[in-house]
Amino acid sequence: MTGPDSEWQLLNGDTLLGTITVDEAGMPWQRGRFSPEPAFSEFRPWFDELNAILEADEFERFDDAYDLIEGALTLVSPTGPVADFLLHIDQNRACFRWDAGPPTG
Repeated sequence: MTGPDSEWQLLNGDTLLGTITVDEAGMPWQRGRFSPEPAFSEFRPWFDELNAILEADEFERFDDAYDLIEGALTLVSPTGPVADFLLHIDQNRACFRWDAGPPTG
């Protein structure tokens, strides 16, 4: 399912927001190049806010900020959607981990 050069998609409904090409495969975190589509511009501020929260060590704000991402976006592995995921996007780099259980929702 994962490994170097595997491609993952970030979706909002049926709209492709971007593709992550994994170049550092490890557990639990995968890292790769994020190639955004034009539709991602609507969601980029959410990820920018998460990055600011982490840089400021304001972890008490993280869950509320991440709930937006978790509620609106789907991470799709090469074999299909994943159940739960934690995704960070900073510029053109993505870092993520996921739960391999059945998708929710």
